Amino acid sequence: MARTIEIMDTTLRDGEQTSGVSFTASEKLTLAKLLLGELKVDRIEVASARVSEGEFNAVRNITTWAAENHCADKVEVLTFVDGGTSIEWMKKAGAKVQNLLTKGSLNHLTHQLKKTPEQHFAEIEKVIHLARESGIQTNVYLEDWSNGMRNSQDYVFRFLDFLVTQPIKRILLPDTLGILTHTETFEYLEKIIKRYPNSHFDFHGHNDYDLGVANVMEAVKAGCHGLHLTVNGMGERAGNAPLASTIAVINDFLPDAKTAVNESSLYKVSKLVSAFTGFGIPANKPIVGDNVFTQTAGIHADGDSKNNLYFSDLMPERFGRKRKYALGKMSGKANIQKNLQELGLTLNDDELKTVTARIIELGDKKEKVTKEDLPYIISDVLDSSAFQQKVFIKSYVLTHAKGLQPSTTLSIEVDGKVFEENAQGDGQFDAFMNALHKVYNRIEIKLPTLIDYAVRIPPGSNSDALCETMITWKGKKQDFMTTGLDSDQTVSAIKATEKMLNII
Repeated sequence: MARTIEIMDTTLRDGEQTSGVSFTASEKLTLAKLLLGELKVDRIEVASARVSEGEFNAVRNITTWAAENHCADKVEVLTFVDGGTSIEWMKKAGAKVQNLLTKGSLNHLTHQLKKTPEQHFAEIEKVIHLARESGIQTNVYLEDWSNGMRNSQDYVFRFLDFLVTQPIKRILLPDTLGILTHTETFEYLEKIIKRYPNSHFDFHGHNDYDLGVANVMEAVKAGCHGLHLTVNGMGERAGNAPLASTIAVINDFLPDAKTAVNESSLYKVSKLVSAFTGFGIPANKPIVGDNVFTQTAGIHADGDSKNNLYFSDLMPERFGRKRKYALGKMSGKANIQKNLQELGLTLNDDELKTVTARIIELGDKKEKVTKEDLPYIISDVLDSSAFQQKVFIKSYVLTHAKGLQPSTTLSIEVDGKVFEENAQGDGQFDAFMNALHKVYNRIEIKLPTLIDYAVRIPPGSNSDALCETMITWKGKKQDFMTTGLDSDQTVSAIKATEKMLNII
């Protein structure tokens, strides 16, 4: 039978060490609930002890919720060899599990702490026993363990010989600087696990050489019992081994191992962490990036129509996602046909060739074409009545003056009837949207929520060039995007909004 690998998510602690990232107490509580309750990771590391009053409040909120939901033993806090100060902090915060940070290499011990192994071990033993007396469970981190195995293995094994005599639950082995190769990861862990068969070992991988996923894969093969991961690979420098990719690799390539993680929630959690942190997800990031389930080349779309030739086991539906077919200069007829099918539209061969040529022309100009643009393109190039525009933004006045709140006066035609409204807002487009909401409240139609707004100038252009505004809306069934093109940013956003109004 496949053995279960414990997954400890450290997004809220190690992931928060991403430069410029800080979670609020409410965000930490929200993510803690989601990570344990929906994603089903086994444990979460939520903070470092003694950092700040805000961190203390965040931990106390999480531990209170965890105690009420009978999972207090799944919430862990990084602590220090400080004579018991961290233990007192944990007791006040209600935390029940400490991950004690110790020195896993002789180099760190000698030059940072300037102590002998005997002195360090004695201080560690004191903290472990203080924790036990306080009802706190202990796991021990060997900081810089990877360099310790490269340069001072005698010290590492001496340390481990000491630790296996102590009342601790897990030994945590971090590649602190992300310097290990996959072969070293396997070799070092296999040696340790064979020598201490009755102990539990976690591997904590960093991604400085982009080897994080390869290393956790080898750690599992070597027999490790747990992995430390972060959502979106967040963490110091190049980050930690990413949660989503690791789970997919275990599920697809390691039949002797399994996890309790709910694969279908990985994308949702990824997007929420990105929203909380402002830490964008690269479009090509495996599993969770915007482009990873998007076929661009026409030959790929054609192959998907012929016995799914370009499908793999990495199916988007596993992660609550859908396959997309990009529209642009690389598009073939098959890409466009796939998008037309989703819209419920059909074209004959000649019409399809004409529309394809127009999309390629737009792509050459670096304009972004979305599925929702297709009805407009069809209407434009075919002079077709298949798409009849029913909403026209006829005119508007945008005002912005120093010391006054921006305002918009709007005239809009909906199904032949003209409405006028005026509103103020935090900016010109916000004022425009507020006026639009007034109109749609009158005709009792609920507008979709704007969930993303991006503006770009095509690469190689300058500030006088056309700018393209891409707005993502939350629809009743699924999110959708509309685009607008104009030399004025607000006007291009209004054009994108007019498209949305016709779609709904």
